[in-house]
Amino acid sequence: MKKKLTALVLAVMAAVALLPHSAFAASFQIDFETSCDALLLVNLDTNTAVYEKNADKRREPASLTKIMTYIVVDENVPDPDSTTVTISQKIQDELLGTGSSLSGIKVGDVLTVTQLLYCMMIPSGNDAALALADFVGNGDVQSFVDMMNEKAAELGCEDTHFMNPHGLHDDQHYTTARDMAVMTQYAMMLPNFMEITSQTSATYQPVGGPEAGQTRTLITTNRLIHKNMDPQYYYAYAEGIKTGSHNQAGYCLVSRATRNGASYLCIALGSPMVDEAGNRITVHGEAADSKNLYEWAFSNLGFRTIATTEDAVTEIDLEFAWNQDKLLLVPQEDFTTILPNDISSSSILATPDIPESVEAPVKKGDVIGTVTYSYADQTLATLNLVAGESVERSELLKSADTVKDIVTSGWFLAIVGIILFLLLVYIVLALIYNRKKKKLRKVRKYKNM
Repeated sequence: MKKKLTALVLAVMAAVALLPHSAFAASFQIDFETSCDALLLVNLDTNTAVYEKNADKRREPASLTKIMTYIVVDENVPDPDSTTVTISQKIQDELLGTGSSLSGIKVGDVLTVTQLLYCMMIPSGNDAALALADFVGNGDVQSFVDMMNEKAAELGCEDTHFMNPHGLHDDQHYTTARDMAVMTQYAMMLPNFMEITSQTSATYQPVGGPEAGQTRTLITTNRLIHKNMDPQYYYAYAEGIKTGSHNQAGYCLVSRATRNGASYLCIALGSPMVDEAGNRITVHGEAADSKNLYEWAFSNLGFRTIATTEDAVTEIDLEFAWNQDKLLLVPQEDFTTILPNDISSSSILATPDIPESVEAPVKKGDVIGTVTYSYADQTLATLNLVAGESVERSELLKSADTVKDIVTSGWFLAIVGIILFLLLVYIVLALIYNRKKKKLRKVRKYKNM
């Protein structure tokens, strides 16, 4: 029950973190070429996508799949440190001839779920991913894959579909950079996820089996965080998270970097792995693109406070308030985002959407309308506009307006019109009657003569 409650809380947190009002896709201009087919760089402090390239294009994620595998395992194994899994022959047999990346686990090993998570995430072991899926799925890997797809749908990842727990090639196994960012941000809130995925090496000892107690070493496949693997790609501010690669997916990488109080998440998909002749490409564009994007962001972007609750955005006509005919409107909340350092505040536009007027009484904080902030034709945020002060109603002015409304209303004018018409008819009839009466008097006077 506690595990389910934790999962629910995390789901709510993830949903709140990704609400549209606090996120936008600016895709600012970069000054270098990229090799990945799809890229997404998100500022984690403001949930702002500051650069994107084909972020909604479906691509195979290869071993980035294991991020979702980690999520499903974590949410279905209450005590991963104490829960053990025995590695069966079918795990080894299923991966024979697939060219899988392996962690070195052996048939008969008894490992904790936590140890298998290390084996899956650090050296990208397909064997560990399959063992975990088989265990959590109660011997049915497809059942586990169904759970992966259900979780993706729960997180709102509409362009994601999994066919296996490890990421081997399948035409129906796909995601997008944007969906992968959502899944990763969710996973980052789970226990031990960042601790495991940020390690360049780790050791463990099987708790049972033929090699129980023997020390084994795991080495990361992530060039971005391993200083000695390939120094040209190493980035000192990077942490984790997961690599992935096969011919169809290309080189893929999900990582995070933090510097000077700012944090970014980078999703890099589809850097070419083989050329047109089928020869292996040794240049790791996924690592190079990620490193270059981080350096660009840290050098060129900064936090900018766009709106505060103390600064009036506009004013609105106020009715029925004594000696006051305008009401100042302020943002309901402060808003800070990431923008290029060299843009001026005057280039950020605030466009209010408010009614023509508002009637007193008004309480401070009442929502009156909205304001949309934009830069270079791109929406930064839409915030509620609220009353900046409380204003009481003047009953005298309200009564006068009520009288005015009555006397200018259609039905009142119609009644007045009818009355006037009847009065006119009365006058006409009275005149006719008086005229006839005068004539009658003259006739009588003449006869009397």
